[in-house]
Amino acid sequence: MQPLSVTTLTNQIKSLLETSFSRVLVEGELSRITYHNSGHIYFTLKDASATIRAVMFRGNASRLRFRLEEGMKVIIDAAITLYTPRGEYQLNCFSIEPSGQGALAFAFEQLKNKLMQMGYFTPERKKPLPKFPKRVALITSATGAALQDMLRVASVRYPLVEFDIYDVLVQGENAAASIANAITFADTKGYDAIVVGRGGGSMEDLWAFNEEIVATAIYNAHTPVISAVGHEIDTVISDFVADVRAATPSNAIEILLPDRTELLLYLDTLQSSFEQRLAQIFQNKSQQLSHLYSSFEQHSIQKRLDQQLERIAQFKDRFNHSMELKIQTFANRLESIKREFPLAITSILRNKENALVSLQNAYTSADPKLKSKTGFAQIVKDGKITDIASLDKDQEFEAQSYDTILTAKVIDKRKIS
Repeated sequence: MQPLSVTTLTNQIKSLLETSFSRVLVEGELSRITYHNSGHIYFTLKDASATIRAVMFRGNASRLRFRLEEGMKVIIDAAITLYTPRGEYQLNCFSIEPSGQGALAFAFEQLKNKLMQMGYFTPERKKPLPKFPKRVALITSATGAALQDMLRVASVRYPLVEFDIYDVLVQGENAAASIANAITFADTKGYDAIVVGRGGGSMEDLWAFNEEIVATAIYNAHTPVISAVGHEIDTVISDFVADVRAATPSNAIEILLPDRTELLLYLDTLQSSFEQRLAQIFQNKSQQLSHLYSSFEQHSIQKRLDQQLERIAQFKDRFNHSMELKIQTFANRLESIKREFPLAITSILRNKENALVSLQNAYTSADPKLKSKTGFAQIVKDGKITDIASLDKDQEFEAQSYDTILTAKVIDKRKIS
């Protein structure tokens, strides 16, 4: 046998492997996963007894709906290739499916759990819808039936609203970026609400609304967002992140817009309530006005003047009555006085005459001329009547009688025991 070069042998093995195993399905557990900057994914597939290297190049990796995780059990659709420089064989993966579960379903649950942990679904961050929206952005396909359904419901329900339509891709490879960019742009335009949606379809058709880029755009929006994707049984990630989830695009408009008929009935009720309330207010105010008028009359200057005049009249009546009583009393007493006056005057005159006679008699009896003054004289010194005991020896004094005054001098002074 002729010896073969290493390269030749390797090429023969490569050709044999790639020809014999051009397409295989392999099930195993993922290990040592590396997401390379180039976009390729490198990993190892293993079971209890063996391992094999694998690669998923960027083109195929870009179509992978979920993220590979350590220990995940998967089924790989691949071809066996041999890397000539190292003489190692590996799996060249075309697609990867989680074992026992579809790739899309697994990717959905994987992203849902991730966003839940990041707080994207927190009820406290959800914004309320406006009660009477004026401007609304519709982010959907301009050619889809969903848009016509939404416009039809709006025209019947509440034609006052103004819609701006953002035509986007709703399925396909670039749909998620188209939807996310439209949400971000519309959020800067001051709309009252944003409706994001499309009609029904398969899980693959609705997948753009399960992309993280769309979820992030909704989460970061300051404008309230309604997710209206597919039919009632369809659930996508945007439904969990949005402020409100609608079962269908038409239902989104029903949730967002008030019903014109209900508004008219409500306005009728308000008008009736307003009229009743207004009538009640008028009645209350009329009663208050009457009360104030009555109070004003009771406390007005004229009322007070009338009260004072009435009091004056009462005082006048009481005064007149009192004076009449006094006059009558005085008149009665005057008659009595008229009868008693002469007698009283006579009695008084008699008493006065008797008193005068008594005084005359007393005066007569006290007249010095009538009294016997022999041996008695009045001592006067310096013009004043003086007690004789107060005079001292050699002092001069006067001794006065009724008709004689003697000037004398004390020669000697003795006390009579």
